[in-house]
Amino acid sequence: MGDIVLASKITHVPSIWLSLQEGRHHGIRRHAEEALTEVGRRARERRVDTLVVADTHWLNSSGFHLNAKARHEGTYASHELPHFIQGLRYSYPGDPQLAALIGEEIRSGGQKSLVHDIPELGLEYGTLVPMHIMNSAEPRIRVLPIGCNMYSTAEENIRVGEAVARAAGRSDRRVGFLASGSMSHQFPTNALTEAYLDRITSDFNAEMDHTVLTMWREGRIAEFLELLPDYNARCSGEGAMADTGMLFGVLGAADYHGRGEQLCDYFPSTGTGQVVVDFSLESAARR
Repeated sequence: MGDIVLASKITHVPSIWLSLQEGRHHGIRRHAEEALTEVGRRARERRVDTLVVADTHWLNSSGFHLNAKARHEGTYASHELPHFIQGLRYSYPGDPQLAALIGEEIRSGGQKSLVHDIPELGLEYGTLVPMHIMNSAEPRIRVLPIGCNMYSTAEENIRVGEAVARAAGRSDRRVGFLASGSMSHQFPTNALTEAYLDRITSDFNAEMDHTVLTMWREGRIAEFLELLPDYNARCSGEGAMADTGMLFGVLGAADYHGRGEQLCDYFPSTGTGQVVVDFSLESAARR
């Protein structure tokens, strides 16, 4: 019988990729690199078989989609920021069996889900940047991306997370769940972009992000979930903050009484708020 053995909120900002390259930006996101490395170390320590990644850069407009290829392989350049990310080669095993189970559980919960084995369906940088840091050692852990519906509600995403947990329980997999996305996500105007590489766009957003982090560290999860729809709306949530909703669904929603362990300092990146937080599982409620 499988289970969720790791659940983390992670960052994937392209400046992390720049930080890994030689040049003037080398090392600018070292603290985020180290935090992602630690999540990867914990995944291996906990013998994770499959990393399920809620990727807010794989945006869907209808339903909830899973990439069920048996192997993810290719070379990636970002269509959004090709001057930031290009030539990123990747090769990871996938998990068609767990993808099928998650799809079934999402549909059994009354929502639309499609499971895809499409040769041309590649990975997005919300998966690729963290995996490059967390999952480069051999043997590589299986990778299973879930797309984020940009028109979804917090309630829907919590239910999808609950479906992921049920599917893990039906499987023989030790599953790590990664919510790959920003906290606040308001970009500066085009003319100001370069000046905001290490700045937040809005003081209000920064205050909200820090308030949320305090809630997570103190285990005030039910309170946070009541706040989540407004937090998403007022702080320009990335991909409807679908990854965050799914994360707390995986953990048990308002029945979860655990806490988040912040693995790096909160930091701004091109106006957005970023962090890495790993959540305790002793108090995770399964549905």
